Parts: sequence; C-alpha cells; structure tokens
Amino acid sequence: MLNETNELIRGLCRQRRQAQERLLQLYGDIVFGQVSRIVPRQEDAEEVYQDVFVKAFRYIRSYDLSKASLATWLSRIAYHESLNYMRHNKSPILYIDDREVDFERISEEAVTQVMEDSDEQTTQLLERALDHLSPEEQAIIGMFYFDEKSIKEISYITDTLPSTIGSQLSRTRKKLYHIIKQIQ
Repeated sequence: MLNETNELIRGLCRQRRQAQERLLQLYGDIVFGQVSRIVPRQEDAEEVYQDVFVKAFRYIRSYDLSKASLATWLSRIAYHESLNYMRHNKSPILYIDDREVDFERISEEAVTQVMEDSDEQTTQLLERALDHLSPEEQAIIGMFYFDEKSIKEISYITDTLPSTIGSQLSRTRKKLYHIIKQIQ
C-alpha cells in the first residue's frame, strides 16, 4: 500500500493524468461526502469539490506522508475549502447559538443513548438536527461519526489541538441532543 501511495504521489508530482484520475477514483467519494456535509447546496458542493482537487494537484509537493495519510491530507484541504466557501457565501441557515444550551444539565449518558439509538425516527431527527449546527460543528461531527476519523486526525485536519477537538465533540453532541429534544 505504501509503495502504491508513493507511486501515486510521484505521478501527481509529475502531473500525470493517470495519477490524477487514480486520486479522484480512490478519494473522490470520500472528499465529496465531506464537502457536501458542510456545503448544503449540491451545485456549491460540486464547485468546492473541484476546488479541493485543483488545490491538491497544485500542492501535492507539500504533502508529507509522515504527518498524515493521503486521505487525511485531502480531508484537511476539503475541510478548509468548504469552510472558506461557507464564510464567503454567507449561508442563510440559522444555527442554534451555544448560549441557548445549558450544557451542565445535559448528561453524557443521555447524549450517548440518543446518539447510539439506530431506529429510523432517531436517525431522521439527528439528520434534521445537524442542519442547525454551524459548518465547523457539522464538519467535526461528520468526520468523527461518518468518516470515522480519530481525534488525532481531526486535529490535523482542522489545525486544532486534540484536547480542543475532544471538548468540541462533547459540546456539539450535547448541542445535538438539545436540538433533537426541541424538534421532538
């Protein structure tokens, strides 16, 4: 696998079309999934997706295998491109403000019970609740739960300390719980 990755990177550095197509084939769906969880409109997500790969092709020489896997490096680009897009294209979506949530009153056990409940109704509530999170919160929840990235990987992607990511995950999970209870 390491040889295959090194060969792919060499091809990308030489701007070989086959290598670019292979990168898209290997990681395109993963990147698009991450982008589309942050950028809500399909057309906008497609635009950001293209920007991610243009940037990856342009900056492949700066990729450092010792810092992160190629998938994680691409996720970092996707995360930042998606947030930049959302910041510059002010989304009209209203997000729940943290000041509206009394985090001290919400137990981790209650949150875990809701988050791990896999019935269809809870899943639909969770999907609706995600729409009320900020793009940054959606990204972190998406990376942790949907992409199954570790806190260390999320830390690299977001350029944030692992302890901060842990706190943000806890806080955002409680916020989701609060939103779900409001929706019900």
